[in-house]
Amino acid sequence: MVLDHIDLRVRDLKRAGAFYRAWLPLLGLTEQEQHDDWVEFASPDRLDPFFALDQDSSHQPGHSRIAFGAASRDAVDKAASAASRAGAVGMEDPALCPEYSPTYYAAFFADPDGNLLEICHRGNH
Repeated sequence: MVLDHIDLRVRDLKRAGAFYRAWLPLLGLTEQEQHDDWVEFASPDRLDPFFALDQDSSHQPGHSRIAFGAASRDAVDKAASAASRAGAVGMEDPALCPEYSPTYYAAFFADPDGNLLEICHRGNH
């Protein structure tokens, strides 16, 4: 495994936690631990890479994007819809992205802190 985890900085952990709790479970990442200044989302077996939110009241988002993989196009649709309802910013509805590959299907958006995100399914190549 090359990627072990991502620690994403957020200004308001309570708000960010609610946003991510609304759609990460649809991709298999559930809340595993929560502390005063961070929360961790991981697969139930905790063998896969995990994703954590860290409180940083002075955080300023950059131009990097985090892409979350989905098992199917339907999973992309459901997670993107849940993220949109939870307050995703600038949601680009799920669509094929042939500029990446003929079967690449993704939705693009930002979290309430402005961190750039994507939910994608690569399909069959």
